[in-house]
Amino acid sequence: METLIVAVRVVLSLGVVLALLWYLQRRLSRGALAKGATNPVTVVGRQPIGQKASVVVVEVEGTRLVLGVTEQAVTVLHEKSLATPSSTLDEAISMLGAPQSAPATAFARSLAAATADDAAPVTASVASAALAGSILSPSTWRQTAALLRQGR
Repeated sequence: METLIVAVRVVLSLGVVLALLWYLQRRLSRGALAKGATNPVTVVGRQPIGQKASVVVVEVEGTRLVLGVTEQAVTVLHEKSLATPSSTLDEAISMLGAPQSAPATAFARSLAAATADDAAPVTASVASAALAGSILSPSTWRQTAALLRQGR
């Protein structure tokens, strides 16, 4: 009988502690939301490129950043303010090809919004857009040669 009383006291004490923690967590999280302490960084989309590499579109204080993420580093690929017309987004998505899934469409919209240029709407040819950043692109070879020259 004595063991039963001890077990009930332990369970009751544990319940009181868990209820107190739950109450404090709810009260503190409401206080942070009321003060306007929202998360300043929002991940808009993520697209895996390889096993350990991906491209991430992040929104920070009215700016969208396209980030290249690997195990060793995070690199800013492009930075853009959020003022992008809807028609430019639709043109960019049609140039990228029609993705099959909803997350891929959302990521394509985010990427197009981040990489679209305000000065000139997306009018590049599909072939040059498809080669951009690949080993077949002439600009990639020019950039590589320039980096090698700087290293000497």
